[in-house]
Amino acid sequence: MRKLNSLLLLLVLAIMCPSLAMAQLQRPQDFKGKYKLKEVVILSRHNIRSPLSTNGSALSKMTPHQWTNWSSASSELTLRGGVLETEMGQFFRKWTVNEGLFTENYVPTVDEVNVYANSMQRCIATAQYFSSGFMPVAGLRVNHRYVPSKMDPIFFPRLTKSTDAFRAEAMKQIEAMGGKEGLVGINKSLKDSYDIISKVLDLKQSDYYKKGEVKDFVNNDTRITLELNQEPGMKGSLKNANSASDAFILQYYEEPDELKAAFGHKITRDDWTKIAKIKDVYGDVLFTAPIVAVNVAHPLLQYMYDELNAEGRKFTFLCGHDSNIASVDAALGVEEYSLPNSIEKKTPIGSKLVFEKWVDASGKAYVAINIVYQSTDQLKKMSLLDLQNAPQIYALKLKGLQQNADGLYTFDDVNNRFLQAIRAYDDIK
Repeated sequence: MRKLNSLLLLLVLAIMCPSLAMAQLQRPQDFKGKYKLKEVVILSRHNIRSPLSTNGSALSKMTPHQWTNWSSASSELTLRGGVLETEMGQFFRKWTVNEGLFTENYVPTVDEVNVYANSMQRCIATAQYFSSGFMPVAGLRVNHRYVPSKMDPIFFPRLTKSTDAFRAEAMKQIEAMGGKEGLVGINKSLKDSYDIISKVLDLKQSDYYKKGEVKDFVNNDTRITLELNQEPGMKGSLKNANSASDAFILQYYEEPDELKAAFGHKITRDDWTKIAKIKDVYGDVLFTAPIVAVNVAHPLLQYMYDELNAEGRKFTFLCGHDSNIASVDAALGVEEYSLPNSIEKKTPIGSKLVFEKWVDASGKAYVAINIVYQSTDQLKKMSLLDLQNAPQIYALKLKGLQQNADGLYTFDDVNNRFLQAIRAYDDIK
């Protein structure tokens, strides 16, 4: 009876909240009989790293507390991040074997599998852990261009065009995110998030706050910079709050003691979601305005298009950053989404933008687009993953394109969407 009640509750929740039902992708029973998996292209965010900032930075000045004693140097992948990424690799191994793309303990040719990472330690290490879990006996090579740690132009979300006309249009699109009040409106939408993060930081107890070197998070001091050959940049409260948000999220995943992770404050999962919202909004502001997205994602879009169309390629794993996933999503016209079961709603740590290429009996190709990620509980508990205990799989939709009854786009439609995004770069004046 209890099991029946649970199933009824899940059914009610699925009807009331379709996004919850989509947290774990369910395909029709006859799907496997109709389609064969041909290729997979993944754009992954690196897994858990230590904060980008070091002691003596603005981050350390915001609080009288000491941040977690990380198991890695600044900005590098942590031990926990390595374990979690190995688990993700093992899940994709189980899935691709189950779908017949590979056989168990398959050793691919150099043309069949491509593992390519940005030349930052956290990206190279993530790709290495993933590949070890994915094909443990294949000795896969993790390709990267430079000695760590240097940004590879393919993954570097920089502006390679920045004219007066571009900056004017970019700022128009960015400010539209905040409605009539523009950047002020964006910051006003974060008031609850600013309040909770100030509380957990004990911001006003910081010596630097008392000296006036660190200030409250306000809604009218955010400034955007759009310089040629640089990442979109920001100054002001949202920038500073993002630094703290990023560190808190990582500390929450890394530190088993939730009270300790919150510097002794007893806060709820909803409060952690509000803290994470700052980072989500920060990423949206800098990287998802359409004209900015096609600019910063241009080389990566071209590379991914080439991989989807590479003769003989079966599996591609690209490891970069949340800014890469955010800008590629925006450039391709992915519909707005909010991920369930995660405090990070857009690009959770270790998340993967997955393009699955399927063919039917007639040889016609289709594409499914999903984001695969570990839930907050899976990250904290380091849950083992397999086909019965899968990560979260959330189906993404492309604006203006029609899926078939099985939730697939035609390969031609997806190819054309990539080409539209690539060509939009040429239209930037």
